[in-house]
Amino acid sequence: MLEKEVTVLNFKGIHARPSALLVKAANSVKSSVELIKNGQIANAKSVMSIMTLGMLYQDKVTIKTTGPDEQEAMDAVSKVFTLIFHDD
Repeated sequence: MLEKEVTVLNFKGIHARPSALLVKAANSVKSSVELIKNGQIANAKSVMSIMTLGMLYQDKVTIKTTGPDEQEAMDAVSKVFTLIFHDD
């Protein structure tokens, strides 16, 4: 199991488009991927689950990966949080 805290850098938060990118990244691996904000847990392989977290600009979110390719999962999902979308 790996855990990493990241900051939401997208000025508009994590809405539909970034959520879809997170799901794509999470579904590219076998490991379980969870996002945790203020104690609330979301399955990163589900857009609806991600959207329930209501992640806004500058929010702190913990990524938790568990499984055979957990480092690859962590790297893929963490990368999405480094993206800033100016055209949303």
